[in-house]
Amino acid sequence: MKLLMHTCCAPCSVYCIDSLRKEGIEPTVYWYNPNIHPYMEYKARRDCLKEYTSSINVNAIFEEDYGLDEFCRNVICDLQNRCVNYCYKVRMEQTAKYAKENGYDTITTTLLVSPYQKHDELAKICEEIAEKYGLTFLYRDFRVGFREGQAKAREIGLYMQKYCGCVFSEEERYSKQIKEETE
Repeated sequence: MKLLMHTCCAPCSVYCIDSLRKEGIEPTVYWYNPNIHPYMEYKARRDCLKEYTSSINVNAIFEEDYGLDEFCRNVICDLQNRCVNYCYKVRMEQTAKYAKENGYDTITTTLLVSPYQKHDELAKICEEIAEKYGLTFLYRDFRVGFREGQAKAREIGLYMQKYCGCVFSEEERYSKQIKEETE
């Protein structure tokens, strides 16, 4: 198996990489996240992942596409469904394209580690996209190791973001605080 693992950030990759390696699977990390904003957040997550993968000797590919304009055009009319209708699809589609063009036969994603993601919808999208490209989707419910991975990430000093990635998820993350401060 030649596995390309879409990776959203270093902290989410910790448990995924560790558990796959315990299975004898060596993933190649693939960074493609045009949904992460603002740019300094995008850069912080990308740079942390570069340092982390280098420190644990994992092959990593970084596809640069900040993509704020494209992201906004594609989500603004349906913000509540942006993850399923755009974010998951655009990232996994690009992952599958890269995998197919570069000799990988299997894809997965670190998004499967987060209890905050729409897990079932994400898995379905991954399965459909993998099939479209003649690839295998390696499904793992990495959520069982979310807390363990986060603890290890903190322990080794990885940058720990406070929201999923887009500016709308940041607003959701701080909605209670925003409401309290504006009342």
